[in-house]
Amino acid sequence: MEEMEVTPGTEQFTKMVFKLNGDLDDSTIKSLEYNDNRVEEIQDGIFVMPVYVEEQFNIFLVVSKLIEDDWIVAFTQATIENGSEITDLSDPIPTGEGLNMLGDQNADEANQLLKYFETLVEAKRGEWRLIQ
Repeated sequence: MEEMEVTPGTEQFTKMVFKLNGDLDDSTIKSLEYNDNRVEEIQDGIFVMPVYVEEQFNIFLVVSKLIEDDWIVAFTQATIENGSEITDLSDPIPTGEGLNMLGDQNADEANQLLKYFETLVEAKRGEWRLIQ
């Protein structure tokens, strides 16, 4: 299959997901750390980690087996009450769409997060896939 470049910020990028190369284990969990945050299991097989939390907009990484048996890194948004109590999470948001949403709020943060994903690709921890 021919590899194609999809540019962040575009409509096409909203259809991109990030797939982990292998199962989620202690080593993978450590490699997913971002800004001193670590993914934590909130339900059996569902892991989340805050990425960007502001009063008007927040986005969290969510890692789970979303497509067949592949571990997918997607995003979710949280309902936060009483300043820090997470009461609900949205349905998973494809990785590219979540990065575009963050870019609309804070381009520097989105670029930093994109570099994080590039580091995971370089370490052979994951790869970008286009949702068919």
